[in-house]
Amino acid sequence: MSDIPRRAVTRTAKLASLPIGFAGRRAIGLGKRTLGRPAETVALEVQRRTAEQLFRVLGELKGGAMKVGQLLSIFEAGLPEELAGPFRASLTKLQESAPPMPAATTHRVLAEGLGDDWREMFAEFDDAPAAAASIGQVHRAVWHDGRDVAVKVQYPGAGQALMSDFNQISRLSRLITPLFPGVEVKPVVADLKRRLEKELDYVDEARAQTAFHDAYAGDPDFLVPAVVAQSGNVLVTEWLGGTPLAKVIAAGTQEERDRAGLLLFRFLLSGPARCEMIHIDPHPGNFRLLPDGRLGVMDFGGAARVPAELQWSIGRMLRIGTLGDGDEIVRVAREEGFLAPEGEVDPEQLAAIVAPHTEPFAEERFRYSREWLREQTARGVGLATDMRSSGLARQLRLPPQYLAVSRAMAGCGGVLCQLGAEGAFRAEAERWLPGFADGDGPDEEAEATA
Repeated sequence: MSDIPRRAVTRTAKLASLPIGFAGRRAIGLGKRTLGRPAETVALEVQRRTAEQLFRVLGELKGGAMKVGQLLSIFEAGLPEELAGPFRASLTKLQESAPPMPAATTHRVLAEGLGDDWREMFAEFDDAPAAAASIGQVHRAVWHDGRDVAVKVQYPGAGQALMSDFNQISRLSRLITPLFPGVEVKPVVADLKRRLEKELDYVDEARAQTAFHDAYAGDPDFLVPAVVAQSGNVLVTEWLGGTPLAKVIAAGTQEERDRAGLLLFRFLLSGPARCEMIHIDPHPGNFRLLPDGRLGVMDFGGAARVPAELQWSIGRMLRIGTLGDGDEIVRVAREEGFLAPEGEVDPEQLAAIVAPHTEPFAEERFRYSREWLREQTARGVGLATDMRSSGLARQLRLPPQYLAVSRAMAGCGGVLCQLGAEGAFRAEAERWLPGFADGDGPDEEAEATA
C-alpha cells in the first residue's frame, strides 16, 4: 500500500472519475425518465449514487480531497433526509478515520523528525494508528516520563497532494454544489487551500496549540492538551480521551447534546477574546466530551488570528442583524468595510442574507436542528441567485480573516444542527463578542470611559 496516492496521474484519474461518473449517471437517469419513471425519483437516485462515489474517492485520496469531504460532512444536516440518510455513516467515517499508512513509513517519518533514536523517547508506542485524517495520522504512545501522548505523523507527500487536489477539486464545484445547495464551494475550497498550507506546518500548529493551552489552562469547561514535542513532520501532544462528538451525535442523550453544543459554541466564540485566535476546523472528529463534563479540543493546524478590531466588527454586525433593520445593516456594513462604499444595495435583500446567521442570537434560547438548517439551505439557493442577478455579490468586501471566522461559525452551526442542541446562544454572544451587547465600538467605549 502506498503512503498516499500522490502521483499526479493517479490522483487526477481518481478525481476525474467523479464528473465522468456523474455524467454517466445523468445519462442513465435521462433514459429512465423516458421510460416513465418519475423525474424526482430518478434525480434522487442520481444524487445518492454521486454522493456515495464522492465520499468514497475523497476518503481514499486523503490530502486536500479528503479535507474537502470532511468539511462537506459538517453540512450533512442541511441535506434532505431521504438523501442524507443512506450515506450519513460514510460521512461520519470521513470525520473520524481514513486508511492508515504502513508502519515502516510511519517509522521513517518519526526518524526524520525525532532522530534515529526516536524509540528511546517513548516507553511504549502503538504502531496501529488510533486515528487517521486528511494529512496525517495519530498514534497512541507513552512518553518517557510516563505521560500518555498522541503522536501526529504527517503523510509523506501530503504537501504535493494538497496542491494537486485543490487545483482539481476547484473544477468539480458543479458536481458538489447540487449535493449541498446553498454552500458556495469555490470560495470554500480557495479558503481551505490557504488554511491547509498552514496546517502542513507542524511548527505553526504547535505554536497555536500552545497559545490555546495557556489561555484555557485550568478552565472548568475545556481541556486543550499540552504540546510535548515537535520536530519536522511529527507533533507529540498529551493524549485526549473522552467520547468523540460523532458518538454524541449518533447516540448521546439530549442533555449530552445540549452540553456539547453549548461548549463547542462557547469555545469558538471565546477563543478570539482569550488569545485572539479561533479554531476554524469544527468537525466532530476534533472534539471529545470528557467524563467530568468538559469539552476536549484538538487539531489546531488551521487556527486563525482574530484581532480586537475584527472582534468588534463581528459583534456589531451580528447585533445589527438581530434587529432586522435593513437600512441599519447596510449602514454598519459600509462602516465596517463589508460593502463597497458606493453602489445600490437592497436593504431587505441584505437583511435576508444576514438573518440565517443571526437568528440563533435573536432569542434568549434557540434550538438548532436539521430541519432548521434544511430551511436555511433552501433559502440560500434562492438568495445566491438573487445576489448574482442584483449585483450584491459584487458589492461584498469580506477580508480574509472574516472568511475564516465565517467558515468556523458555519461549520459550528452544522455540527450544532447534527446535535440538535438547544441553549442560550445569545448570552454567549453577549459574553464573548465585544460590540454585540450595546453596539459600541472600541473608540466609542474609550470615549465613554474618558
